[in-house]
Amino acid sequence: MPHTRSAAKRLRQNEKRRIANKARRTELKTIRKRLERCLHDGKLEEAEQLYRRLSKRLDQAASVRTIHKNTASRIKSRVALAIAAKRRQPAAGGTTAAGDTARSSS
Repeated sequence: MPHTRSAAKRLRQNEKRRIANKARRTELKTIRKRLERCLHDGKLEEAEQLYRRLSKRLDQAASVRTIHKNTASRIKSRVALAIAAKRRQPAAGGTTAAGDTARSSS
């Protein structure tokens, strides 16, 4: 238990902030999981929409210091690279790696 009124107030503030930060982090994880599931299933349009939403939420979370700005930037970069890699892949049933096309049938 806090000993002073100011310590009691800080305790209340910290609890409010902890709950808000947890909600923000949970939302970020949920959006990211949905985006990764879309990429796995090949739904690029939906993944790109989710990327825009994730990017906005990451920036908002970084602006109120729920997460560090470099963490937000790193997550956005990795997700953008994953989307770009998926976009470069040929349609299902085709060759999936550059090495497969370079091999000759001898």
